[in-house]
Amino acid sequence: MQTSEATPVFILVEPQMGENIGAACRVMGNFGISELRIVKPRDGWPNPKAVSMATGSPVLDNAQVFETLEEAVADCQLLFASTAQPRNMVKPAFTARAGMAEIRGHIEAGQRVGVLFGAEKSGLPNAAITLSNAIITLPVDRSFSSLNLSMAVGVFAHEWRAGDPAPAEFKPLDERAPEQEMTAFYNHLEEELERAGFFYPPEKTPLMMQNLINAFARGGLTQQEVRTLRGVIKALAIGRGKARIERD
Repeated sequence: MQTSEATPVFILVEPQMGENIGAACRVMGNFGISELRIVKPRDGWPNPKAVSMATGSPVLDNAQVFETLEEAVADCQLLFASTAQPRNMVKPAFTARAGMAEIRGHIEAGQRVGVLFGAEKSGLPNAAITLSNAIITLPVDRSFSSLNLSMAVGVFAHEWRAGDPAPAEFKPLDERAPEQEMTAFYNHLEEELERAGFFYPPEKTPLMMQNLINAFARGGLTQQEVRTLRGVIKALAIGRGKARIERD
């Protein structure tokens, strides 16, 4: 996987379904989190259903499998446990966004951080949460708080990247048209609207133009858009032969 930064280690503790493991690999790959550790998967390893759901994610190829949680977290200096239920333990608790920001700070300081996810049926065992330094939870509806394992991984993975800018491939907004061009456009528009008899009664002309200018100014037109609109005005004027409509 091509990632230039250190990332947290995601650790699935006794996951049950290969599909969820594969889906977790896929979404981790989407958000550039490269390292997955799996503790005692119920259906064994390797798992063909995980391969199918991972759809080629490099995270799956590099996933490590451990028999015990202690082995899986041996090199981690900090552990964050994901859980939807309070466990009567006094620990710092974060939302995913705040928790990932906290984790980023520790990673930038050179520490290895693991994020623990529990099994589909019962979540993390108390022993895993006891080992953890802090809890990360989500603001889910308390009457239906159980979240699919791969979805939980996806939310956490997204929050790791939530502060990043839009991908460079997306073209940024073109430079806005300067006021000189906007003023020329407004004058052109008013001239042709006046010629077409749009302003009626005439004394409302200033207010009507104010409303039109306000709408276009709010939109933040680019130079190309202004040129296109002026072309539209010109085409409409030519189409009606620049005939002037007189209102009685």
